[in-house]
Amino acid sequence: MRKILLYFGVLLPLTAFAVQARLTRSGIIIVGQGDSLRAFEPFRGQQDGGLGYADAVNKYKRTFGDAVNVYCMIIPTAVAIYCPDEAKEWTKDQQSTVRNIYSHLDNSVRVIDLFDTMALHAGEDIYSRTDHHWAPLGAYYAAQKFAGIAGLPFADLSTYERHVIHDYVGTMYRFSHDAAVKNAPEDFVYYVPTGVDYTTTYIRYQLGKNRKVVGEKAPEEGNFFYNYEDGSSAAYMTFMHGDTNTTKVKTSTRNGRRLLILKDSYGNAIPAYLFHSFEEIHVVDCRYFTKNIVHYVQKNDITDILFANNAGHAYAAVTHQAYNRYLEQ
Repeated sequence: MRKILLYFGVLLPLTAFAVQARLTRSGIIIVGQGDSLRAFEPFRGQQDGGLGYADAVNKYKRTFGDAVNVYCMIIPTAVAIYCPDEAKEWTKDQQSTVRNIYSHLDNSVRVIDLFDTMALHAGEDIYSRTDHHWAPLGAYYAAQKFAGIAGLPFADLSTYERHVIHDYVGTMYRFSHDAAVKNAPEDFVYYVPTGVDYTTTYIRYQLGKNRKVVGEKAPEEGNFFYNYEDGSSAAYMTFMHGDTNTTKVKTSTRNGRRLLILKDSYGNAIPAYLFHSFEEIHVVDCRYFTKNIVHYVQKNDITDILFANNAGHAYAAVTHQAYNRYLEQ
């Protein structure tokens, strides 16, 4: 008889979770080994923290009023979904922190709470085992929930082209310096939409010391998806070639809806699932933006704003400070 584990009300095979866990010198939690190995960062936030993020989201809603729908999606990191009991002493309770932030949002802000969604699909490959990001499949389920709450059409995953980068080992090897992570490669699977036309335009940023923006290039068209060979540790940069740009995607969808995604790198995997949902999608990173966001929203006739940050970024003061600065700079 196969043993099962009750997690967030979902029954999962106990084999999906390792019974042994260890903490590396660099503070990374490692669970299991081989094909079942999973490495993730602890969450450091306190239950009553992160309220600056809620204040920033509320400020955006007050600034744009009824003219723009504002959504808040705080993305759980892998530790919130997969951390076994024996490792919970090394991390804080992420769910209570995130839902406390949600409780301080104005009623006019629409919440995209992903904890139950991620838990429901925890037996699938929704988070990378060897990288600090979620996997593209996790972003698909998040985008699906967002589209449903926003009242928009959404294409089923079966309509996408499936692409695989084999022998992927992501950032957790560099973070942990642990050979077991290096010896546990995985497939990086991403999905390219079909049945919709789209063009992607970038403003690329030039960075100086401390990764501060010191210049930007003129807008230029490029690919949304970038190809990486098997074994590349940079596979997550498949989407928009990373974070250091502002991106505009114009699609063949015609419904008058134009989305602005305010995000960290987790948000990079979301836009392609929404090409059937919006006629334009604009993507701004919480670390690299040089313009006034009010003028940007007005100039581009934005109808919807989605805050899409992982829980660590949502908790960090530097994130809400940047979003507040974007309103004024």
